[in-house]
Amino acid sequence: MHCTVTPVAFRSMNLLEIFRKRVAGAAASPFGHAPFPLADTLDYPGDPGLCGPGSITWELLADVSSFIGGIRALVIQAAHPEVAAGVRDHSRYREDPMGRLSRTSNYVTASSFGAMPEVEHAIALVRHAHSPVRGTSHRGVAYSAGGPKFAAWVHNALTDGFLVSYQHFGPRKLTPEEADRFVLEQTRIGALLDAEPMPTTAHELSRWIEDHPALGDSPGRKEAVQFLRRPPLPPLTRIAYWIMFAAATATIPKRLRKILRIHRMPGAITAGRLFIAFLRWAMGMSPAWKLSLMRMGEPIPEGVFKQEPRVSIER
Repeated sequence: MHCTVTPVAFRSMNLLEIFRKRVAGAAASPFGHAPFPLADTLDYPGDPGLCGPGSITWELLADVSSFIGGIRALVIQAAHPEVAAGVRDHSRYREDPMGRLSRTSNYVTASSFGAMPEVEHAIALVRHAHSPVRGTSHRGVAYSAGGPKFAAWVHNALTDGFLVSYQHFGPRKLTPEEADRFVLEQTRIGALLDAEPMPTTAHELSRWIEDHPALGDSPGRKEAVQFLRRPPLPPLTRIAYWIMFAAATATIPKRLRKILRIHRMPGAITAGRLFIAFLRWAMGMSPAWKLSLMRMGEPIPEGVFKQEPRVSIER
């Protein structure tokens, strides 16, 4: 028995594929305002970087739930007055929000998926950017972005953000052992930035974030949260972002929500799950994971990659 595709069905399939590609392109566009950090990664065959095949990091950060994780981390980072002051006084996120977003995304991509030369380059860029970021917060506390405890707050909030978001919105739920492995893998990155302390289990990390004694309200908190709530995005992208922002803030512990002066929206978790499932259909897994597997000569899973890497694979 033969199955034939009618012209109408064929046209419908083409239109669906065009729609999927447009959604994927629109979702990826905010991150394309800086050079792709893994453009030369195939020049380092067999280099696993800091994580490597079989790591939880590669699987977790390749999923689109990491979009929500990034938003969550940026919001939580604003709860620390000295970190918020550093961003307020030294960052150009208001003048160049897409550039800042792209550079942050590139750092995560390079440090987690890159070969060691790419990891080292990403760390060097962060150190260079952080070296002049120092001053005094509104409550008279001195800060330095390169200081271990401030680097720890930023790093740990990012790790916790990605993990919590994957557990809520990912394609599967990690086991406790896998969650601990992810946290431990991420400490390898934090160590290169001299972050200290760094909890090594998921439970320790969540408690460290939620119970941190240095948190409080600040002028920097107010400006950062206002910006993160309504960034300058095109109308359709803004709607998608608002869903992810609401989902991200709904996963933040109550104490931190009170400090940040944000409220949990009813139905935000469900809406986030539905939207991330839609994005996963449109985008598949991150092409950075595919490139890393190619660099290592590992098998490429079938049916999970829907975007081609932004590099030539003919080497």
